[in-house]
Amino acid sequence: MTNLFDLSGKVAVVTGGTRGLGKDMALGLASAGADVVIIGRNVDPLVVKEIENKGVRALGISFDLLDFDHYDDLIDQIVNEMGHIDILLNNAGVQKRHPSVDFPKDDWDFVMNVNANAVFFMCQKVGKLMLEKGYGKIINIASLLSFQGGLTVPAYAASKGAVMQFTKSLSNEWAKYGINVNCIAPGYMETDMNTALIADEKRNTQILERIPSGRWGKPEDMKGAAIFLASSASDYVNGFTMAVDGGWLGR
Repeated sequence: MTNLFDLSGKVAVVTGGTRGLGKDMALGLASAGADVVIIGRNVDPLVVKEIENKGVRALGISFDLLDFDHYDDLIDQIVNEMGHIDILLNNAGVQKRHPSVDFPKDDWDFVMNVNANAVFFMCQKVGKLMLEKGYGKIINIASLLSFQGGLTVPAYAASKGAVMQFTKSLSNEWAKYGINVNCIAPGYMETDMNTALIADEKRNTQILERIPSGRWGKPEDMKGAAIFLASSASDYVNGFTMAVDGGWLGR
């Protein structure tokens, strides 16, 4: 049974892997035996060292995911240094809050570019390599707002809805070639992105009352889902969005 979740010999690429959910998922994949590449605008060498301390190879690459014209260079660098890519975890994401009637176009474009466009084109570039070898695991980070609309976050909701939908599209095309494409939808997590909600006593109370498990999620709660979808335990799971939300969507 343990072998089902063994990632030894696999190379995982995690965008936004320097902090928050991405960091903990990267550490989770490393604990299962994967060599890990973390990509971020600013990579902390201490995080790379923390991954290496799991007994695996680790590589940190500073890269702006909005630099679409240089994705080929990024992928080439990873393959040259790590040998191959078996797992892609698209975690990098941003948030902007404004009333919809006042939502600035610059902020709309920024959120859509990071949360949706960068995810799709990373899937496209890495997916091409996976198709050539007939194996790969792609995990995209969706959201509760892939299912719901939220308040004052129309761009975020649109971007995460897009991620869930094109994950299905990619799966429909690639599943028969040995590529599993799935999503994880985190619930309300104690991360920097939710600092304002946690600090708002009224909203914090409303959120906690809705979560059956009675608490906000922690970044380490994402590890198990990431390992499952990256491993052979999920070989017949395709185009699915797994909620890690303490039961929120079940209410």
